Amino acid sequence: GSDQGGIWKTVDGGDTWEKLSDGLPEVVGKIGIDISASNPERVYAILEAEPEKGGLYRSDDAGESWQLLNPSRLLHTRAWYYNHITADPVDEDTVYVLNAPFLKSIDGGKTFTIMKTPHGDHHDHWINPLNNKNMINGNDGGATVTFDGGKSWSSIMNQPTAQFYRVTTDNQFPFRIYGGQQDNTAIGILSETHGKGIGVADYFDVGGGESAHVAFDENNPQLIYATTINGTLTELDTQTNRLRPIKPYPEYVFGQMPKKLKYRTNWNAPVLTSPHDPSIIYYGTDKLLMSHDRGVNWTEISDDLTRNDKSKQAENGGPLTNEQVGAEFYGNIFYIVESRQEAGFIWTGSDDGLVFLTKDHGKNWSNVTPKDLPETQINAIELSPHDKATAYIAATSYKLNNFEPMIYKTTDYGKNWKRIDKGIPRDSFTRVIREDTERAGLLYVGTELGLYFSYDDGKNWQSLRGNLPPVPITDLTMRHDKLVVATQGRGFYILDNVATLRQLDGKKTDAKLTLYTPSTVKMTAGGWSWSSDAHAGNNPQHGVPITYELSKDAKGPLSLDILDSDGKIIRQYSSEETDFDRCVKNNMVPRLAYELEFPTVKEGLNNWVWDMRRGDMTCIDKVKIFSGFLGAKVKPGNYQARIKVAGESLTVPILLEPDPYSSATADDYDYLAKKLDESAQLVNDALNSL
Repeated sequence: GSDQGGIWKTVDGGDTWEKLSDGLPEVVGKIGIDISASNPERVYAILEAEPEKGGLYRSDDAGESWQLLNPSRLLHTRAWYYNHITADPVDEDTVYVLNAPFLKSIDGGKTFTIMKTPHGDHHDHWINPLNNKNMINGNDGGATVTFDGGKSWSSIMNQPTAQFYRVTTDNQFPFRIYGGQQDNTAIGILSETHGKGIGVADYFDVGGGESAHVAFDENNPQLIYATTINGTLTELDTQTNRLRPIKPYPEYVFGQMPKKLKYRTNWNAPVLTSPHDPSIIYYGTDKLLMSHDRGVNWTEISDDLTRNDKSKQAENGGPLTNEQVGAEFYGNIFYIVESRQEAGFIWTGSDDGLVFLTKDHGKNWSNVTPKDLPETQINAIELSPHDKATAYIAATSYKLNNFEPMIYKTTDYGKNWKRIDKGIPRDSFTRVIREDTERAGLLYVGTELGLYFSYDDGKNWQSLRGNLPPVPITDLTMRHDKLVVATQGRGFYILDNVATLRQLDGKKTDAKLTLYTPSTVKMTAGGWSWSSDAHAGNNPQHGVPITYELSKDAKGPLSLDILDSDGKIIRQYSSEETDFDRCVKNNMVPRLAYELEFPTVKEGLNNWVWDMRRGDMTCIDKVKIFSGFLGAKVKPGNYQARIKVAGESLTVPILLEPDPYSSATADDYDYLAKKLDESAQLVNDALNSL
């Protein structure tokens, strides 16, 4: 709020501006404004202003004079969060105000009614200038469309627009992914299914709420702990589906000043279970709390681990609007992590820029904040899986108008730190850093403008965009040789093939061919059965990813052979035309729905997937019939992939592990494959004979 704010007008394209004042309050805050396209003299504005002067204003003379038509608090409540207005382009008397509800006036703003929409918290609205019954509404659930003026709306369940704050995973197979999504539930969802996709039936509510951190025993996630706003903490027993509130101190925080509360908790309050003893729960307020009995009793194991600036613990949102609703508490623990290598070594980061470490379960604490780190938000702390004294922090100061990335590294438990963010765009502030679980110094960073990685411990950075949308990356974690990505607006993504990144070294080579060793693959069934949702997420490619890199001098043809452990060829592919292609081209067989692909010869990285099957059957000459050209799957074990191109040949090992849900033995695989091959070949021979 300020007397410097207000509504300004230019009639010369912005060269000069005039402040409009007739009928407008002197002290104003946030303003939403729109002009009626059908009558440009009609201007609507929704103002946050001094008491009794806020509300909907209207001008009928292009801003020369204004009138307060509707002071209803519902129109401009929580102005910092909403305060948007849209004028109908066809009817000058119709105007919409966006707030937690969606409001419409048809009498020029004098009165408003609440319109029903599929989701609340409205932030943007578009009206078709050629048909004002066709509108798009942007809200915390996504985007909804109407063609009848708002009588009915499309669903938000047809778009991957979830905004996740954090991500964590369990150790099941397939693993589950957990996180809190803005203005919706915190969820757990399968990372892959046996069907064609990952749909609504594959996720469940885990308690807590929209801004949740989620914690559990990763090897037995029966008890799930989740946080959310207002100091809320819950325990969900997934066997009984019982949800218990276990908030450490039962205090009502709405409208309260933080300095008067027993504990201050962030909107994004952290919870953690110990990797050494999952019955231990850590919960972050201004102090670190610990429970040994599922949240029945709590112990303070630290003093205040923040700056504890009392001047920032009074009423928020002033001078016009007090926004003390639990989302605005400052000076809280924002991140907790305990070393997997050393029990009792616990690190905390606060939202006002302090990093603390205890080496004895909280008996003694040391302030290990980097000396040159300004007041900022410690968004994530990563403890190296390769060296117990090495840690990384990702800090962000966008709330203080500083958008630069801030990544720090220590190798001596925080005694000394160095910046390692050079090479990340200077306007791409950082939220998270992770180190690869297998290769030391391979780092992944989530920023406001996308995902970056470094193969040399932060000396050099490059984009890891791929098919990832250009959205903020809020959190990262690794599980089963996969990188799981939480985004702010496009849900979860998984990078399935990190094996290639682990083998990059940045060195230039004259080789025409580089072949990368794939990760171990479990031979699960999948990809062919029913899908629960027409808008399902994608499953990983079913098979073994073979990644190879070709120089500009590598010309075809290219051959790719799959060999068994003894070097015997069991499958052959070529970049040239194959027998299968010939059969399809001559209309002897229909192209299969899964579109069998063959290796390509193009400069740069190429990715091809072996479906773990033996050689195809022979097609039936001159007969337009499909007789099952897919060979049988191989058995689990050791195999090889060999590529030959431009006079160079390289071979890498492949390891196939059994389906963890199957009791089949190696002999079972051999027997079934032999019988299938014999039976299919008999049919093919008979058809050829006919």
